[in-house]
Amino acid sequence: MPAYTSDSLSALAGRKVLVKAEFRQRTGSFKIRGAYNLICQLPAGHEVVAASAGNHAQGVALAASMTGRNATIFMPEGASLPKINATRGYGATVRLEGRVLDDSLDAARSYASDSGATFVAPFDHLDVIAGQGTIGLELAEEAPDAELILVPVGGGGLLAGVAAAIDSTWRTGQAAGNRPRVVGVEAAGAASMTAALAAGRPVALASMATMADGIAVRCVSDLTLAHAEAFVDEVITVDEEEISRAMLLAVERLKAVVEPAGAVGLAALASGRLEGNGPVVVVLSGGNVDPMLLGKLIDHGLSAAGRYLTLRVVVGDRAGSLASVTADLARLGLNVLDVEHHRNGRPLGVGQVEIQVTVETRDRSHHREVIEALEAAGHHAIEVD
Repeated sequence: MPAYTSDSLSALAGRKVLVKAEFRQRTGSFKIRGAYNLICQLPAGHEVVAASAGNHAQGVALAASMTGRNATIFMPEGASLPKINATRGYGATVRLEGRVLDDSLDAARSYASDSGATFVAPFDHLDVIAGQGTIGLELAEEAPDAELILVPVGGGGLLAGVAAAIDSTWRTGQAAGNRPRVVGVEAAGAASMTAALAAGRPVALASMATMADGIAVRCVSDLTLAHAEAFVDEVITVDEEEISRAMLLAVERLKAVVEPAGAVGLAALASGRLEGNGPVVVVLSGGNVDPMLLGKLIDHGLSAAGRYLTLRVVVGDRAGSLASVTADLARLGLNVLDVEHHRNGRPLGVGQVEIQVTVETRDRSHHREVIEALEAAGHHAIEVD
């Protein structure tokens, strides 16, 4: 998928922003690149096996189908039903084994050992890394003036491939101009590459906590760490609020559904922490998100962006008090989403009631304007966290 310039993101960032829309790939992510590059080199008819909770599973299934091979994919018992169905839809045999992905990986490796099938690693293989690196080769042609390339990081295969390809094309003179900086972006709650770079070796995280399940990898490999040390300029992290706001930004400005793992580069861009003012490429690596979860994630993004304001307003317990508050909110042009009326269970004086109301706002700076306007109208309003 060719990189394209986003005028809306460029205006927001104050610099040219190009989007590499890997979420529009068949299977919904970049994973088909690495899986196909490995699988197409195997002997004709050779069976493949993999373990994944989502994107890698679909990439391996499709690559096997395209090359006329059988694929067996081990997935955790709690894997998303849409991802299970999609993997089966691409022709793979799906086996649900284990509570977590590590259990599925053990089962897949055991199956490969017993059956002679080739295990297709999600990131720890040179052919997989090379396949992901085709993104870097494309960017050398599509964005030769790029100053910065932002790449999501989980196990590090995508980052390794893109960074190596970028380094090679500029070092060998195949691309003109200055070499762009390649920056990996991790979820702060699953920063295994950051830990590995600091320690000088792969480090298994004791725990992980992030909505970006597609890049929640407990430990990078020696291979991907070596690539990061050799070719990557920097690895940074973004927090959960930044990721959720980035997903909302993708929906509103790009009209695109991007999964949390795929949106971390956009989160880094929107954070305002990146130096420079030259063109930047954001790799949006995937868009496979369970529809049941999507609404919750967007709602979380709206909250993180300050688009909701919940207030406690204490008023006198008399007829018309609630109407007075809602009328003042209406005069401010605010849409009321929810109202609760409390007489009991609150630290209220005799003859007082509490109204808890949630309204739509523009952003967090708008919150203060609303509270000040209500105070000027004679209401005592307190924001609820």
